[in-house]
Amino acid sequence: MLSDYLIELTLRKLPGYQGDQFVMTSLKKGGSGRKFYRIRFKQGISVILVQYTQEREENAHYVDIAKFLTETGVRVPSVHFHEPTSGLILMQDLGEEDLWSYRESSWEVRRPLYEAALSEVFLIHQEPIENLLERNLKMGLEFDEQLYLWEQNYFFENCVKSVWGLDTQGLRKLPALQEMAARLSRLPRVLVHRDFQSQNILISAGKSWLIDFQGMRPGLGLYDVASLLYDPYVNLSNEERQGLLKFYKGLVGDASAENHLETIFFMCAAQRLMQALGAYGFLGLKKRRKDFLKHIPAARRLLREVALNCGGLDFLVETLDKAA
Repeated sequence: MLSDYLIELTLRKLPGYQGDQFVMTSLKKGGSGRKFYRIRFKQGISVILVQYTQEREENAHYVDIAKFLTETGVRVPSVHFHEPTSGLILMQDLGEEDLWSYRESSWEVRRPLYEAALSEVFLIHQEPIENLLERNLKMGLEFDEQLYLWEQNYFFENCVKSVWGLDTQGLRKLPALQEMAARLSRLPRVLVHRDFQSQNILISAGKSWLIDFQGMRPGLGLYDVASLLYDPYVNLSNEERQGLLKFYKGLVGDASAENHLETIFFMCAAQRLMQALGAYGFLGLKKRRKDFLKHIPAARRLLREVALNCGGLDFLVETLDKAA
């Protein structure tokens, strides 16, 4: 827990703050190692206080990227104050509702929320990468062949081997996986959110707001789309996924690339799900966050479904069947 002195020192940066009485509660969120707190003042106003460490360099990029996205018209929480030395961020509280919290609602209710989220992330995909480079904004490593291969190996090591106890040599040599990494790396890159899933999309006043974008980097827009449509935290039907993919295709507006787009979409989904499975295994076993292990069965099932649409991944499907 943060010291009272550090909290008070941070709150002084809020406009109009005059030592108001407040209550602070800890919020559980994600696996990044950051700590989140909601500070609610006596008059009902609240703010979010984030404490981060340098364990993951990308955490320090959040504020600069937030300002950039705000300037480009993307809905993200406003940053009130940033103290990089202490690793503290004070920002707008948009409430507790995220897209995940609507998972049991009817599709009639959820569909416009998903479409709003896709429209929001598409603004990021449209923003020229050069604009960030000109401002010297720091980002994560771009999605190149090595990063795609890293995602695959992250899955082999932390899930296939560590969680399921299966041999990984056949997967590491699978030509279709190596070609997937090479093919995706040859495509033109745009800016991507990198962790675009239902818990990173807040719903406030009926609008979608993006959070946890500190991993933004050059990559493929369809990686973000696949991350949302094949989110292991939420159940979507194939019909719902196809409708949302069609909606995103409409945003892209290139009818001639439709078949190509769907092929790449499934490859991106496979990559994202391998990354997610690797993360669940790493966080669950090495970081002792056992709660992440419960998401592995759903992600395994989704990866199997996606692999059947990619071609050449029969051996991966057989491995996933052994893990069932």
